[in-house]
Amino acid sequence: MSRVVVRGGRVFDGRGTPSRDADVLVERGRVVGIAPHGSFDAMHDAERIDATGHWVVPGFLDTHTHYDAELAIAPGLTESVRHGVTSVVVGSCSVSFVASSAEDCSDMFTRVEAVPREIVLPTLRALKTWDDARGWRAWIDRHPLGPNVASFMGHSDLRVRAMGLSRAVDGSVRPTENEQRLMERGLADALDAGFLGMSGMTNPWDRLDGDREWSKSLPSFYARGRERRGLEAVLRARGAIHQTAPNLITRLNVLAIALASAGWLRKPLRTTTITMMDLKADRYVFGLASTLAWVTNHLLRGNLRWQSPPVPFDVYYDGMESVLFEEFPAGQAVRDLARDRGRRDELMRSPSYRASFRKELKKRLAPKVWHRDLGDAEILDAPDPSIVGKSFVEVARERGADPVDTFLDLMIEHDSAIRWHTCLANDRPEKLAVLMNHPATLMSFADSGAHLRNMAFYNFPLRMLKRVRDAEIAGRPIMSIERAVHRLTGELADWFGLDAGVLAEGRRADLAVIDPARLDDRVERVKLAPFPTLPSFERLVNEGDAARHVLIAGHRVIDEAQPTVTLGRDRVGTFLEGKPS
Repeated sequence: MSRVVVRGGRVFDGRGTPSRDADVLVERGRVVGIAPHGSFDAMHDAERIDATGHWVVPGFLDTHTHYDAELAIAPGLTESVRHGVTSVVVGSCSVSFVASSAEDCSDMFTRVEAVPREIVLPTLRALKTWDDARGWRAWIDRHPLGPNVASFMGHSDLRVRAMGLSRAVDGSVRPTENEQRLMERGLADALDAGFLGMSGMTNPWDRLDGDREWSKSLPSFYARGRERRGLEAVLRARGAIHQTAPNLITRLNVLAIALASAGWLRKPLRTTTITMMDLKADRYVFGLASTLAWVTNHLLRGNLRWQSPPVPFDVYYDGMESVLFEEFPAGQAVRDLARDRGRRDELMRSPSYRASFRKELKKRLAPKVWHRDLGDAEILDAPDPSIVGKSFVEVARERGADPVDTFLDLMIEHDSAIRWHTCLANDRPEKLAVLMNHPATLMSFADSGAHLRNMAFYNFPLRMLKRVRDAEIAGRPIMSIERAVHRLTGELADWFGLDAGVLAEGRRADLAVIDPARLDDRVERVKLAPFPTLPSFERLVNEGDAARHVLIAGHRVIDEAQPTVTLGRDRVGTFLEGKPS
């Protein structure tokens, strides 16, 4: 492996200490020196990266992804790496590709994460020869990884392996003693194999794909107290992490999640849940989430963190192709008929259905994620160019029609050919600044690798740095650049127990060279681009080229903002084992 000198830059160590002008020397995949500019100029055999005027930072961490499928198909994970991400966490939200069969894994993954089944299922059938954590670990240890990878063991994955898919999604069935032991043993084996912990799911509108149990909630949702407590006991005893999501319809079970984290008279359970945001739909949620975290961590001696996106939460829709329509019954009814457009359109024409849809859309007190304001939605593309650039309310006004009727008429007429956009959360800069500084948040919630046409937050670290830098220039600082880098690197690595996120002598050379002058409006823009290895399918990606160079274990995987031949071909990343607390 070649020797590399990154010279002329401003170095941030990822620990929040003051940055300094320095050169970085990399040998054999490690940082072997950080010294004043010019210290390594005599090394004529070294490759050189000119970082003059740039920031040299530890590689960013993306700790909530659904890259499980893309990891198998295109393991370079180029869209994240080209924005400076060098470590990712997979196996989130109860779904992992570890213990269950290929078809089971595909059915649990593709609908809720909005990744085409025709991509995932054939890939898993061709690839998956393992049915436990050790087998998955053996596969990942020889796979040509781009970034470093850490993983949770998915509760739904464990449940289906122990109970079978049909029993695992039958709300009247509880696991037998033997099935409970199988789940607990499978989790313990995963922890022995270096997994971070277990991911769960208690939100009912995350639903199954496939021909067998179509539209049932994910298996983890059906688990009850005894089952969950048994698995949490394994995690607590081992100092491992529980990653989960509350029921987003009732929201009440978030109290049980917080109590499970509590450390009164026992070891606290490291718990991270999604997500703390400034929701347009329910502005009070931000304050409640903040209060709950304070009570849990200070009064109950727990260890609860909310995963949070440090950016406005913009979403894009192709017709009604979005998991957000699962959160209310009328929306779910349409999604359930996605395979039968004739019946779906007939349903949407029904006056009784329209009355239900209208009533549910306008419920003020119902908890919701989508604000359901048809006036706060811009049509981006449609076969009818006269409606592009307008909201559904504006189109309805022009037609002299009701907005809900207009919306459903357009869905019938154009189906997924009508593409539209709205912002769900974090639209108020002053509240987003509070969120970015909040002690109970982890600055990492991107869902990278999922919802491929609905959203793109692959470059969230760059967007946070842009926001912090812009505020500093404007004289209204949110935090120091050092603190922002720390929140995106070392702080995440410390909480998750990962050997990453720090730029220091002796540490693995995972780093990014960022041009602050390129932290401009381009990093806020998105576009559709071909999916790796499948050019006929387009996903949403981020624009911008602020990450000029990226090294993973000393390998130059991004040069002048372009992927090198190494990325996705050679193994440069490694599996990151979780460290118990």
